[in-house]
Amino acid sequence: MSKEVNSESVSLCPLNTAAAPEQELLCIFGTGDLGRSLGQRLLQCGYRVVYGSRRPHSCGPLPPGTQAVSHGAATQSANLIFVCIHRQNYDFLQTLAPQLNGKVLVDVSNNLKKNLYPEANAEYLQRLIPGAHVVKGFNTLSAWALQNGPSDSNRQVYLCGNMAEAKQAVTETATKLGFTVVDRGSLSAARELEDFPLQLFPEWRLPLRLAVGLTAAFFFYLIIRDIVYAYVVQGKDVSFRIMVSLANKVFPIVSLIMLSLCYLPGVIAAFLQLYRGTKYKRFPDWLDRWMLCRKQLGLLALAFASLHAMYTLIIPIRYYVRHRISEITISQIRENITYKFDTTMAWRTDSYYSVGILGFGLYILLGISSLPSVSNVLSWREFSFIQSKLGYLTLFFCTFHTYLYGWSMFLKPSYYKWYTPPAYMLSLVVPSVVLVLKLLLLLPCVDRTLTRIRQGWEKTDPENDSKKSLLT
Repeated sequence: MSKEVNSESVSLCPLNTAAAPEQELLCIFGTGDLGRSLGQRLLQCGYRVVYGSRRPHSCGPLPPGTQAVSHGAATQSANLIFVCIHRQNYDFLQTLAPQLNGKVLVDVSNNLKKNLYPEANAEYLQRLIPGAHVVKGFNTLSAWALQNGPSDSNRQVYLCGNMAEAKQAVTETATKLGFTVVDRGSLSAARELEDFPLQLFPEWRLPLRLAVGLTAAFFFYLIIRDIVYAYVVQGKDVSFRIMVSLANKVFPIVSLIMLSLCYLPGVIAAFLQLYRGTKYKRFPDWLDRWMLCRKQLGLLALAFASLHAMYTLIIPIRYYVRHRISEITISQIRENITYKFDTTMAWRTDSYYSVGILGFGLYILLGISSLPSVSNVLSWREFSFIQSKLGYLTLFFCTFHTYLYGWSMFLKPSYYKWYTPPAYMLSLVVPSVVLVLKLLLLLPCVDRTLTRIRQGWEKTDPENDSKKSLLT
């Protein structure tokens, strides 16, 4: 019986006595901030790290568990080497060329400005050491991003190189670090990758220029209408109104126009598809660029709307307002006059404020849903519902808010100073056009045709049909 048990039993041994797989050793040239942060991140992900330094005994504090040796000794110990040094210090690598043959060199360097050198840093490194396999990558990550991981930074790592096996090795390392790899092709794309960190808000340039231009134009327009007109015609100095009153007129105007400009390109694109009868023709380049910056336009519009809300809150505590209220109150007491309560005015003001609050609330919802942390947990249908349907509802409320503000002012000649319309009337042109065009697209016959086109249906072309018939 005991023999049978022994023959069928399995011998077990403690887990801690099993031979653990040897951790891969990686090398880093450079002990600066980026090199130390990269080493720390590699250690956390299970790699062994050795540093190559020109001063291995006085290179400063390194992550615990690493060591610094000479460049030659570090080269012999690893097959994958991160080159975390500046381009002007690459020359010493030529002396190590025989030892670097067949090694994978990851160039993480950047320049101070574009077109500083005639060729990309990675291409220059490949020319210095033709026997190595140079891969451009990790240059779009900062030391802070590497220390805190992809949760606090961009998750993407861009790579390019001439050898697929070398890029695959770097890809596996980046994936273990928690990043998503984007392969940009051969090493000729290194110039493009090196220009990425030098870009300063490239997608914000057009929206920012538009915002600055609209703000300056309407400030100038209102200064002429309100400040200069009062001084020339009425002999009054009301220049103090520039700081709050004029600003509180300009900010909502710019906000409403920029919000409507977020949805105008979508409407134009829809009418273009209806006119062409297909979705397979490219939009004009200007329309493509316009549609790509809609998010930035919307966020800037929200910023101006927030400024308008804050400026509105301080109106009751302004010296000018308090002085006017006390002046009117004293004059009523002296003349023993009591103004009758105006129900129509009460309805107008309450509706004006209520619609404005609703519009601003939806504004904030649009801004929150555009944050990556929020949009990543939304399905496409949910995101589209918020940004499209609720977006148009936001535009309607904000436009209606402006109409309630104007009420019947457009009928009074006194508001057309120097024969110029009030600024709020100018702000209503673009949003009103967008809303009218959107209503046309919602008509059943139009909406049905547009839906079919976006599902792949194409309108037949009589000229093409006649040509086909002649050919057959």
